[in-house]
Amino acid sequence: MKQGLWALLLVSTLSGAQGIDLKANETPLHGQRDEAAIARIPPNFAFVEPGTLTVAISALNSPPLALLASDNRTRIGSDPDIARLLADSLGLKLKLVPTAWEDWPLGISAGRYDVALVNIAVTEQRKEKYDFATYRVDSLAFSVKSTSPIEAVRGPEDLSGRKVIVGSGTNQEKILLGWNTENERAGRKPALPVYLTDDASGNLYIQSGRADVFFGPQSVASYKAALTGKTKVVGLGPKKAYVATTTKKGNGLVEALKAALDGAIARGEYQKVLARWGEAGEAVTTSQINPPGITY
Repeated sequence: MKQGLWALLLVSTLSGAQGIDLKANETPLHGQRDEAAIARIPPNFAFVEPGTLTVAISALNSPPLALLASDNRTRIGSDPDIARLLADSLGLKLKLVPTAWEDWPLGISAGRYDVALVNIAVTEQRKEKYDFATYRVDSLAFSVKSTSPIEAVRGPEDLSGRKVIVGSGTNQEKILLGWNTENERAGRKPALPVYLTDDASGNLYIQSGRADVFFGPQSVASYKAALTGKTKVVGLGPKKAYVATTTKKGNGLVEALKAALDGAIARGEYQKVLARWGEAGEAVTTSQINPPGITY
């Protein structure tokens, strides 16, 4: 990614994060019933619960993607908001199911959720088991403690010997392991992956020096940097992809999801969701079904 484009994207996202009003964003944004999208639901499609769209969302407190509202019970964030637009467009009630990252693949395959919205990026490997309808451009970021001497992460050598927080089974883990192979071939020390399952632990590890770098979603990293000032973003991941609604391969629901997203985009409902969560820079102009995904 060119340096000028990186800086522009970062400034845009940081500015958006600074303007987020969490209290105001607890008020649900609703979408319009979309008959064209409803007509795309396959005949006799068996929803997990009749008349309800059951959606897996992240159980982690990872603003702006998903977090707990002030009542410490209601899930809010850009992914829950997108899920609500989908349900409203399809004339369905919405049921959100907080889900660990490791659990969504089996949950979709086993029919526990109709859709997963857990900031899932399209990859060629995942396309073998799941269908995707894109709703955001995906980018990853490296962030560090604000007082860290690390000023930039541009390639494998910048992470040599560093302790790097990544999620197990994520694209960022695969990128990091690939970079480790490059470091080892060049005679450099590999990075040490640090696997954590909750955001609070990640913050603690970075601030206490138990980890050097957090490698995860760019929107989350930029949000933290802008809101607390305790971290800084020092680079973006080398691969860009799309975040997408995820459904079981071949069940046909993806066509209705795409139509619902395109309708929400045309009516401006989708843009309101991304704008209020500081993600306008990651917007798509139309949803795509199973676009080319990341390969490793």
